[in-house]
Amino acid sequence: MNQEAVMALSVIGIIAIICQWLAWWIKLPAIVLLLIAGIVLGPVTGWLDPEALFGDLLFPTVSLAVAVILFEGSLTLKFEEIRGLQKVVRNILTLGVLITWSAIAIATHILLDFPWALAILFGAIMVVTGPTVIVPMLRTVRPNAKISNVLRWEGIVIDPLGAILAVLVFEVLLSIQLQGHAEVGHTLYMFAKTIAVGLVIGAIAGYGFGLLLRRHLLPEYLHNVAALALVFGTFAVSNEISEESGLLTVTVLGIWLANMKNVQVENILDFKEDLSIFLISGLFILLAARLNLDSFTQLGMGAVMLFLFIQFVVRPIKVFLCSIGSDLTWQEKAMISWIGPRGIVAAAVTALFALRLQDIGYDKADLLVPLSFAIIIGTVLVQGATAKFIAKRLGVAEPEDSGFLIVGANSVARVVAQALNDNGFRTRLTDGSWSNVKEARMKGMDTYYGNAVSEHADRHLDLIGLGQILALTPQSELNALACMRYKSEFGSNRVYFLSTDKEKDKERSIVKSRKAISHDSHVLFGNEITYAKMASLISKGAKIKQTKLTENFSFADYLREHGRRVTPLFAFNPRKRLRFFTAAESLQPEMGWTIVALVQDEGDLTPAEMSGPEVDGSLDENRLPS
Repeated sequence: MNQEAVMALSVIGIIAIICQWLAWWIKLPAIVLLLIAGIVLGPVTGWLDPEALFGDLLFPTVSLAVAVILFEGSLTLKFEEIRGLQKVVRNILTLGVLITWSAIAIATHILLDFPWALAILFGAIMVVTGPTVIVPMLRTVRPNAKISNVLRWEGIVIDPLGAILAVLVFEVLLSIQLQGHAEVGHTLYMFAKTIAVGLVIGAIAGYGFGLLLRRHLLPEYLHNVAALALVFGTFAVSNEISEESGLLTVTVLGIWLANMKNVQVENILDFKEDLSIFLISGLFILLAARLNLDSFTQLGMGAVMLFLFIQFVVRPIKVFLCSIGSDLTWQEKAMISWIGPRGIVAAAVTALFALRLQDIGYDKADLLVPLSFAIIIGTVLVQGATAKFIAKRLGVAEPEDSGFLIVGANSVARVVAQALNDNGFRTRLTDGSWSNVKEARMKGMDTYYGNAVSEHADRHLDLIGLGQILALTPQSELNALACMRYKSEFGSNRVYFLSTDKEKDKERSIVKSRKAISHDSHVLFGNEITYAKMASLISKGAKIKQTKLTENFSFADYLREHGRRVTPLFAFNPRKRLRFFTAAESLQPEMGWTIVALVQDEGDLTPAEMSGPEVDGSLDENRLPS
């Protein structure tokens, strides 16, 4: 392979990941930065030329990548998630498509003076709202479950339907240009054939692969690669039988697997999510690099007016009409109306059709691609920059992930949870013991009855608003498993556990958990503060007390005053930034911070404790950081 091609592909991958990281850091949809990167690499600097890099393989590569993205998205579509909203989704995919198609076609013809044929084709392409931009946007915006489910279903299912619709319109345009008239019968036949092929092949492939997984006829290490090969195979076969039916096929395949009973697709989904992020990143850079900036000047204010019409007129009318009679509030309808960005399918389909229409002599066909990207960039930038703010103002955003999942609802867990709750931090306790859960519920705590590392928890434990985990059970193995399970969910720097009481178990627990999270600092309250010691202190009457440090009362003064009676748990500053006392991290709260600790009365100290070493302003090295 040419060394320049290797270098170009490597640079695309590196820049794509940098864009994703920066987007996560500044809390913006990654698509914004990816588009900017593609424009800089392509038309601005001229360094990247996708046609020269891929040649004739460019659009086949794009098509296969889009197929993988749609399959991954469809694996998340479960019918049970849209109970009560089926009518809304159905209306959006039928009536909503017609509203969007006709309105955009008319506006494109009037505002940009496009020929009716191209305006109708562009309207068909713009009915899509792709998952490539909606799903990342939802991660950032965090709207409630109703809004998220409606937008995900719309974005994933409407992509193949929009592509099929665009192909049918394109076939009509070809027949008119080449034969002088449209063959209505042939068009209807092609439409029915495309839908039938997509549904049948997708359902058969989904059912067959589901049986292999359900009956364990395929080794686990082949699940991911077999699913990827199946997506490529069914996509290619479907397109061979009926052009552009492949996208519908892989969507049906994913939906079938997601809703088939006793079929585990979590590992496949995890793999496809990682792959999709990489593919989406690369695709947007490549397609943006193909743009001709001079074409944007030819569009003028007409493109801006068209974007504003789509954003502020077409989308709201579509959503409010399609949701009549549903239980969606007006705030939820308004939020759904605001989020409707166009994505990779619109860009890819437009680029493909524009080339072929230019070849047969359609006037202004060369403006389809820049107009499509103008709408994509406009919707992504405006909605990505404002959606989170609007969601909060409308009251439809989920709470920030600053809460704590606490594994255990025992006496220690309840005391820690109460201390967090009293200071405005959200908690959810989980326990397999009904008596522990009952005690927590009687104190008004949010609970989940069940094992936090079970399959039932994977399906039913609500993690919305939670961003850290505290493993506070007396079982070292459960603490370690919980750390490993939720490390990928919250990040290794947000996983904490409490040492157990038995020396042997404690050592094993610490080893396992440290392997799981790779850092000693996540041992809560210090190695010598075990579950048994905490439970003993609580049973003897130790209470949670909090103290605010001032200019005249420092952390050292606090330690000297309380001596060995105090077990500091956590501290937070005036902005509610919370830090735990851990085994290795040196935490020195400053003026203005509030310390929350478990404090014994002096009368509860044993003679050995009373005669222990003096506290000189730092915590005992075996208990807490100095």
